[in-house]
Amino acid sequence: MPTLVIHAPRQKAQEEKKRSFQQTFENRVGDEYAIPGHWVALLSAGCKVVLLSKDEHKRAEGKLVELVPRSKANNGMQRYDVHIDDLKMVPYKPESLGRTGVAVI
Repeated sequence: MPTLVIHAPRQKAQEEKKRSFQQTFENRVGDEYAIPGHWVALLSAGCKVVLLSKDEHKRAEGKLVELVPRSKANNGMQRYDVHIDDLKMVPYKPESLGRTGVAVI
């Protein structure tokens, strides 16, 4: 089963008024991640989700509840709110990310 990795760096939260790692962890929702359609097709409820903050060296893992379509990115890619259940802090381990701050591994 694939794993969705989403990045919530502190710098982006401060500069662009995005949810921080801590806010995402507490609310269990990652807001408006641009995810390529071919990756969305691989994901379903129950898939593992990794929430990262590379600049803070934080990592949490949980399960995907759903991807809720939101706006479109400037390049036309669909943005999704990532709803997560059972998020737990785990030891930090980095992951490679795509240019939109997400990956499917």
